[in-house]
Amino acid sequence: MSRPRSFWMRWRVRLGYPLAIVFWWLAAPTPRSILVGAIIAAVGLFIRGAAAGYLRKDQELATTGPYARTRNPLYFGSAFLAAGFVMAARSWWAGALVAAYFGIFYYAVIRNEEEDLRARFRGSFDQYAARVPLFFPFWFAPRYADSGAGNRVDHFSWVQYQTNREYRALLGMLGGLAALGLRMWIRARLGY
Repeated sequence: MSRPRSFWMRWRVRLGYPLAIVFWWLAAPTPRSILVGAIIAAVGLFIRGAAAGYLRKDQELATTGPYARTRNPLYFGSAFLAAGFVMAARSWWAGALVAAYFGIFYYAVIRNEEEDLRARFRGSFDQYAARVPLFFPFWFAPRYADSGAGNRVDHFSWVQYQTNREYRALLGMLGGLAALGLRMWIRARLGY
C-alpha cells in the first residue's frame, strides 16, 4: 500500500471513532428524525449491498452492476448512509462534522484507490474511467460494457456479498440507530 493511501486509510479509522462519540453527543434525535434517517440510510445500505455482490476485491476490475454507473458505488452508498445518520441526529453541528469527515477522508481514499487500480489494471482502468463517472452515477446514460468478460462477476452474487462481509454495514447501521435511540432517551429522561 502506498504511503499516502496508508495515511488516509489509517487516519480515517483512527478519527472515525472519536468523531462518532462527538456526533452522538451533539445529536438531538426524535422518533421522526430517526425514522427518516433510517429510510435514507437503508437506501445507502441497498446501494452498498448491490455493489458488494459484484466486487471481487484485489482479483479483477469491477465494471458490471452498479460499477457500470459509478466507479465508487460502495462510497456512494456510504454517502447515503452518512446522510441518513445526519438526518436521524437532527443537529447542524453533527451534520457539519460528518460532512467534513466524509468530504476530506473519502475524497482522498477514492483518489488513492484509483491510483492503485490504474497501476494494477492499466489500460482497462483508463477505458473504464473515461466512460464511468467517479462518484455521482449516470443513471440515464448507457451502461459501461467491458468487452473482456473473463471471470468477471456479471450478475449479483450472494456469495460475493458474503465474501465481502457487507452484512457488517447492516449491523453497523442497526447499532448506530440504536445508539441514536439511546441518545434520544437520555435527552428526554436526563435533559442532556
